[in-house]
Amino acid sequence: MGRCHSLQAALFLTCSLFLTLIDANIISGNKQSYIIRVQNDMKPSAFSDVEHWYGSTLRSLSSNPLSIQVETTDLEFLHVYKTVFHGFSARLTAEEAQELASRRGVLSVLPDRLRQLHTTRSPHFLGLDSSASAPANLVSESDSGSNVVIGVLDTGIWPERQSFHDKGMGPVPSFWKGECTQGQDFTTANCNKKIIGARYFTAGYEARIGRIMNSSTDIKSARDSDGHGTHTASTAAGRAVEDASLLGFAKGVAVGIAPKARIASYKVCWKRGCMDSDILAAFDKAVDDGVNVISISIGGGAVPYNLDPIAIGSFGAMEKGILVSASAGNEGPRPMTVTNVAPWITTVGASTIDRKFPADIVLGNGKRITGASLYSGDPLPDKQLPLVYGGNVSVGIRNGARHSSSFSAATCMPDSLDKERVHGKIVVCNRGGTPRVAKGEVVNEAGGAGVIVANVAPMGEGLIADAHLIPGLGVTESAGNIIRDYINSNNNPTATIAFYGTQLGVKPAPVVASFSSRGPNAESIFVLKPDVIAPGVNILAAWPDGVAPTELSSDTRRTQFNIESGTSMSCPHVSGLAALLKGAHPDWSPAMIRSALMTTAYTQDQQGKMLLDEKSYNVSTVSDMGAGHVDPEKAVDPGLVYDIIVDDYLNFLCASNYSGRDIRQIARRPWRCMGEHDLKPWNFNYPAISVVIDWTTAPGMRIVQVTRTVTHIGEAPSTYTVLVTNPKGATVTVTPTKLDFRERGQRQSYVVRIKAENLAVTTLSSLVEVGMLNWSDGKHQVVSPLVVVWKQGL
Repeated sequence: MGRCHSLQAALFLTCSLFLTLIDANIISGNKQSYIIRVQNDMKPSAFSDVEHWYGSTLRSLSSNPLSIQVETTDLEFLHVYKTVFHGFSARLTAEEAQELASRRGVLSVLPDRLRQLHTTRSPHFLGLDSSASAPANLVSESDSGSNVVIGVLDTGIWPERQSFHDKGMGPVPSFWKGECTQGQDFTTANCNKKIIGARYFTAGYEARIGRIMNSSTDIKSARDSDGHGTHTASTAAGRAVEDASLLGFAKGVAVGIAPKARIASYKVCWKRGCMDSDILAAFDKAVDDGVNVISISIGGGAVPYNLDPIAIGSFGAMEKGILVSASAGNEGPRPMTVTNVAPWITTVGASTIDRKFPADIVLGNGKRITGASLYSGDPLPDKQLPLVYGGNVSVGIRNGARHSSSFSAATCMPDSLDKERVHGKIVVCNRGGTPRVAKGEVVNEAGGAGVIVANVAPMGEGLIADAHLIPGLGVTESAGNIIRDYINSNNNPTATIAFYGTQLGVKPAPVVASFSSRGPNAESIFVLKPDVIAPGVNILAAWPDGVAPTELSSDTRRTQFNIESGTSMSCPHVSGLAALLKGAHPDWSPAMIRSALMTTAYTQDQQGKMLLDEKSYNVSTVSDMGAGHVDPEKAVDPGLVYDIIVDDYLNFLCASNYSGRDIRQIARRPWRCMGEHDLKPWNFNYPAISVVIDWTTAPGMRIVQVTRTVTHIGEAPSTYTVLVTNPKGATVTVTPTKLDFRERGQRQSYVVRIKAENLAVTTLSSLVEVGMLNWSDGKHQVVSPLVVVWKQGL
């Protein structure tokens, strides 16, 4: 979006969530929805409120056929934003949008984008058992988050699930101002002392699809007809439920991370996705309602912060002391794919836990290959069956056949398989093109007996278990190559599949999930993203009625719990942890909570070895895991924290070459970048340090100086000393090397000097090298990654 001068604004219907769409001929024209950022302090005194100003401005557009005698409530207004954003959203033609952008008081006009959605074991794996005996046990210290409200922006909630009962819960927190909005199959009685708020937002979505929603595919209320929202909400804050499982898998007690935290559901996602305008409206309401944590497992590509409504909404939430936990995305293992990268968001990548669901493919030559499956039906006959590859085994195998003419058959797309060729056989299908479970459906319709879903480049060795409709399993990229080679080299290839249920105590664990989106941060190399990783692979959580575990229309199975994977699942783990930390430390800011999670995160697995990357099982990097894997019991007592106030973020934006106008689009208030040439983005008080050193400059110029400030949050006086691990190719010195703290809340600063060594850049193993700062008082270890990016010229 081009930058415009300060000009005038436009529209909305009053305070309702959506409006009756007007003349169908107008709606079917070349209109789309836009989000308009308005400089509200420029409202002329002739207007009693901003809505009337907005409406008058819209009616005055020369291209608006409704410009005469139209009431404000009849206009095509979608939302008015008053809390985290000043402005509105509306359907406009391109000409109207362009004219509006030139009006006095309008700061920006953004196209409304469609975004997509990105447990019995994980609380135990995180050390959050209620029986834990640690003296500063996070669950007991926070009373399981009972006075904290988590706002979940997702697909809604299924309130009847036992995960959301309110037995034994105290009164709703007195600060809560939200409501339980009635709608289709949802009444105020569906809320209780656990689900204390429920709203839904449809205006932007209905504007996108050009009609009122079909009730057969979308329930127009906060009720979840997808499953994603129920799963994430119960992961963050579900109550304990005995004997939970998915079709017998992962059987045990299902409980969320903060089981007494209150849930407020904001339904912003529908059958085809989630519109920015609706997401921003949900942020606006959630902040106004009084949530303490916002959990959002939704994303899109990284864009400048002032053009990203999730970043803008999150900034407004952060200003009110609300931590925003967001999913990093599922575009891994490719680099620079991480999303939700604004520095005021806690961005969460995904890891495995120590539980798997193994299944074996046994080839006719006796070779046994282990994969993963949640298949629960009748087993295959106790004999070898013919084995066939869906595509042409002689073309494009090593590259997943993506460049061959048989891509459709190789990936088992609908109607792509030759029924005579696959009847009665086990069929190998490459991942890609369609959901994994849909491939088994295609094989079944073609008469196949079983399915093997094989990873292809660059998916690597990561495994996700699926509840296949026919005997089936997923295998790794290397296993897929072995199987296809076997098929290609035998005249009569055969195989069978064996299933083994649930396996616990798996090692190594955790491992960075192959699909988890990776850094570096495309918007700022000086802010490490993701911030942390948390469990996101094969997570069991609540599931709604009427939705099959595979979400396929042909799947008639129903279950109260489902197993899902994605950073969508890791995000609510951190949302729940944030609720526990907020419950234990009500005075902590969002930055302090994130700092506690980052500086206590671990980078070694249960066997004391460096965390691995599931893609290749090589050692993972900061781009894969950020500061490391969350460690809740250490986070509750981190010793020191790196706090960040609102002005710090604004100065960071100045140092990152955002203009005053750009910043106002984010912050809703004027901000003049004073002495911006003296501001350095690497001096932003973030819990990790990232710098860039240009190798081509003169030796004396290969030095970067960084300042950080820590806050003592312990009760007793403490003295911290620093231990430095140098990044390869650099020497790091810290001044002072010792910090003495006498009282809680005391702040002290230190300076880090990073100097390039006198060696050739070719001796470096990578253009990104990582060291570490560790401040310790003998009890606490306050650890920060120290990242040096070696740059060779402009």
